[in-house]
Amino acid sequence: MSVSLPNGALVAIASGYGAVKTMSDVSNADPGVATLESSHDIITGDIMEVTSTWSRLTGKIVKAGLPTGSPANDVPLVGIDTTLTTIYPAGGGAGSIREITGWTQLSQILESTSNGGEQQFLTYQFLEADAQMRIPTFKNAAGLSFKIADDPDLAGYILAAVANDDRLPRAVSITLPDSSVLYYNAYISLNKTPSLSINELMAVEVTLSLLAEPVRY
Repeated sequence: MSVSLPNGALVAIASGYGAVKTMSDVSNADPGVATLESSHDIITGDIMEVTSTWSRLTGKIVKAGLPTGSPANDVPLVGIDTTLTTIYPAGGGAGSIREITGWTQLSQILESTSNGGEQQFLTYQFLEADAQMRIPTFKNAAGLSFKIADDPDLAGYILAAVANDDRLPRAVSITLPDSSVLYYNAYISLNKTPSLSINELMAVEVTLSLLAEPVRY
């Protein structure tokens, strides 16, 4: 059994993106391989935001594997298994990618909470049956919230304020103490009204409304 503490985890928000590059196809493979335009400039280890006609893929933040082909336009999407054609129909998946070119740390985090993501069910019962059955349907919208010490001069606070105003999604990374990284894509909201509790640090709340399931490396 392996357990760990989050102490020392680092949270960062994407502060720069490259140009949008066309993705003409994604293979049904493990990992799925994206065919990008010839001027993609993606190298192994780059972090990308993916937009795709596949709903289970679009909006995810993924790591690029080693480009192959001649020219080297075929880029593996590390950790993304697209073999199941009922979810990833063959011949689909086209869209685009954007490389994430910079990160800004969201520092002075006091506490974090997650919310949503609960599985919902359709419950039914046949007339002749004496017990109910259920089928999983959808999961509630999910999010994360961070309470941060109130300091409007911090770079992370400033970037969160920009994201709150422009309502554009941002990639968010959480680097854990064991060096594994969680990547999210989310709309970011900032409540600029600080808490005022006696003998406690003044704090504001940053909320992430997730657009896709996180990817972990």
